Amino acid sequence: QVQLVESGGGLVQAGGSLRLSCAYSGAAFDALPPGWFRQVPGKEREGVACMNNYNDHAYYGASVQGRFTISRNDAEKTVYLHMNNLKPEDTAIYYCGACARVDGQFEFDYWGQGTQVTVSS
Repeated sequence: QVQLVESGGGLVQAGGSLRLSCAYSGAAFDALPPGWFRQVPGKEREGVACMNNYNDHAYYGASVQGRFTISRNDAEKTVYLHMNNLKPEDTAIYYCGACARVDGQFEFDYWGQGTQVTVSS
């Protein structure tokens, strides 16, 4: 059974930085590309980052391109999302999961409880 636990969210001022962590367990996840998505209540889920099948390249949503970086540490069984130059519109609940690109869109399987990121102006 795949389990994911996101952490690292909090309140930050615009222009600040945060690092989100996603501790995972379950053999199935080891072989899957990780990714992150976010969601604001009442709005659609938005793909943030998605690694390719070889875990050597990442794709990012247009709104976070150049500001966010996804990484994976297999030894620690942790996926990270480094977020820089945060903007108020980045405010959302952030989830990690297994990611695949389908027709140019991010699709996710598995995810945890999420971690809240709030960016003040």
